[in-house]
Amino acid sequence: MSNFPFSDSGFASAFDTIQEHMGRVLRGAGLPAALRATPQALFPPVNVGVSGDSIEVVAFVPGMEPDGLNVTLEKRVLTISGERSAPELPENARYYARERAHGRYVRVIELPADVDPEQVQARYVDGCLAISIKRKESSKPRVVTVQ
Repeated sequence: MSNFPFSDSGFASAFDTIQEHMGRVLRGAGLPAALRATPQALFPPVNVGVSGDSIEVVAFVPGMEPDGLNVTLEKRVLTISGERSAPELPENARYYARERAHGRYVRVIELPADVDPEQVQARYVDGCLAISIKRKESSKPRVVTVQ
């Protein structure tokens, strides 16, 4: 989704590396890998970034129908939830491996304080749920004319 510019600063990549390592350690201990996450909160994976005057969230939800996706924004907490079904095997078949998670899921993302809950757009395209949340006008820099 090239429409969503995300910064690849050195700080962000270092932070991602630390978060990955901590996630592995916590998963190994049977604990949640992130705040406000459950052990199965690996679905849907999300990207969160800033684009000019808005916060951009992209959740990767292939195979979902748009009407099965629930998006709520309360104060500065964005919640994405739904249910993902598992395809059934024929009657006498057995699984050798099951890597695709299924069941109910909830992802909770805490956003910056300057989001405007009245200015939210969500669209589903090619397996991606793109959510754009405008920032409040009062939080944008203002040029003051000196007299």
